[in-house]
Amino acid sequence: MSEERFGEFVLVRRHGHVAELTLDRPKAMNAVSTEMARSLAAACVALGDDKGVRVVVLTSTHERAFCVGADLKERNSFSDADLVRQRPLARGAYTGVLDLPVPTIAAVHGFALGGGFELALSCDVIVADRTAVVGLPEVSVGVIPGGGGTQLLPRRVGAARAAELIFTARRVEAGEARELGLVDLLVEEGRDREEALGLGARIAANSPVGLRAAKKALRLGHGLDLRAGLEVEDAAWRSVAFSGDRAEGVRAFNEKRPPQWPGE
Repeated sequence: MSEERFGEFVLVRRHGHVAELTLDRPKAMNAVSTEMARSLAAACVALGDDKGVRVVVLTSTHERAFCVGADLKERNSFSDADLVRQRPLARGAYTGVLDLPVPTIAAVHGFALGGGFELALSCDVIVADRTAVVGLPEVSVGVIPGGGGTQLLPRRVGAARAAELIFTARRVEAGEARELGLVDLLVEEGRDREEALGLGARIAANSPVGLRAAKKALRLGHGLDLRAGLEVEDAAWRSVAFSGDRAEGVRAFNEKRPPQWPGE
């Protein structure tokens, strides 16, 4: 397992073809500061460009929190001009995770609030343990979700449910979060990282070309009418149909052996 640090607060560990993107600011419960946002965006660019990465798992080093959102202590010292200057950096962190071209999994325990929950919502799958508490409480401090929450949450749970959760600013504990679809897999306490990495390894065993194309089709086709969605799917299919991965997959199936993906 190799490690690479992006700034002081973001760590990337490689587990074969699975990259673990770790929020590592435990003294602040992973509150997203300007520096942390910049580092997270840089790490996502590097991972997105790395053809050896097939899955990214987003984790936390804090025992009681995934991420508590924006660093409000830092923002308390901001002028309006400071806040305007920080905005592109903050957006870059959230869109960096959202735009990763490979499947992404969030491993959530403890508090995942505000921007912390938005980082999880930016992933394709959310694995949470029974200590998880999630929510978008931004209106309680005079702002709105600004890391994609107003757009990502209704895509998960529907417009009315998202409105209720955002307007009330309430926190949702793990059991209810699973029932509402705020998280996808609920695991025993302390097992979120292990289970997410295990899921990542199972996904990474598949074609890297196929995984990227499938994610693109899922993302671009969401919300379109059926005919338009099928055109998106057809374009994604054509992008892989004549690839080396497709040829190897068919050959390995017929030869009854595990595929050795060329990744092209």
